[in-house]
Amino acid sequence: MLDVVTEALGRALPVAAFLLAISAVAELSDRAGVFDVAGHAMARLGRHRMWLLWLSFSALAVACTVFLSLDTTAVLLTSVGLTIARQVGAAPRAFALTTLWVANTGSLLLPVSNLTNLLALPRLEQMGVDHGGYVRLAAAPALVAVVLTLALVALLHRRELSARYVLDPPAATHDRVLLRVAGATCLVIGPAFALGAAPWLVAGLAALVLAGVTAVRSPGAVRTLRLPWAMTVGFSLLMVAVTGAHRAGLLDPLVDLAGRGTGAGDLLQVAGVSALTANAVNNLPGYLALEPAAQGEPARLLAVLVGANAGPLVTPWASLATLLWLDRCRAAGVTWRPWRLAGGGLLCVAVVVPATTLALALTT
Repeated sequence: MLDVVTEALGRALPVAAFLLAISAVAELSDRAGVFDVAGHAMARLGRHRMWLLWLSFSALAVACTVFLSLDTTAVLLTSVGLTIARQVGAAPRAFALTTLWVANTGSLLLPVSNLTNLLALPRLEQMGVDHGGYVRLAAAPALVAVVLTLALVALLHRRELSARYVLDPPAATHDRVLLRVAGATCLVIGPAFALGAAPWLVAGLAALVLAGVTAVRSPGAVRTLRLPWAMTVGFSLLMVAVTGAHRAGLLDPLVDLAGRGTGAGDLLQVAGVSALTANAVNNLPGYLALEPAAQGEPARLLAVLVGANAGPLVTPWASLATLLWLDRCRAAGVTWRPWRLAGGGLLCVAVVVPATTLALALTT
């Protein structure tokens, strides 16, 4: 039992450290006004054309997901998008749906984009794929996933996005020093992640810098900082549980269901099983359960990630990002019928997961 706990925590601790640090960076950046200023800048650049405003917001959602993780997009950009939509008189659902779908389907490109990617990185390194190799392997699938997702949102909300808005939202007042430091920090950590620096170290240093400056400029913001401690502990316990289940052979039937081989059909099978598992339970335990299905093949492990990242859009519990997004929508007074949300998610999954997997097959 002790060796199971040791193995699980050895993998969990760097990921947990990253989760806490990037959450602090995102929260402090939000309080400094980074996302608010970005949102107002997008509204001005939109030149009263709703589709142009939406494209600008979508670009920010993709960048936020890639460099600051999908949970940051779900929590912070959902609020930004809904606020902008309300201020300019836009239909909020197009902006809300963009953040939800992009947060999941757009989280393939970098290891830091999703906790599942961080868990997969050590396994890929064991297969001879380093950080740069991961980015090269995931680049084409990630691009396909994002493009198709945005195309679907645009198609489903084409009427709302063809409208025009009259007023630009008013700009809020922020501490300029804190805003500049936070903005610069967000700009620097992106390339640092992409160049292959240890995610927990980059996020940790960024969090320390931001917390130090914020403590001087706005001490109250640091004292009331909320970090996802419960999620971190739950993630660590989940690692122990799934590691023990694998050791006992309890998950072997699920792994066998994912099949073998690296052909296009084989990768579609892996990704499909991964997506179904994510929607049945949750994408984190889903990924962990199917990790052995990679069988030492990087393409198969990426296919597991495709299903675990882009697949959990049908059930509300399939991804933590979805639960966080629903909470933000409720707080803003935007409600969704479960069948409508599930139906739209199923459509997105049915289009994006197979196409992304085929892109992976063609580029490997």
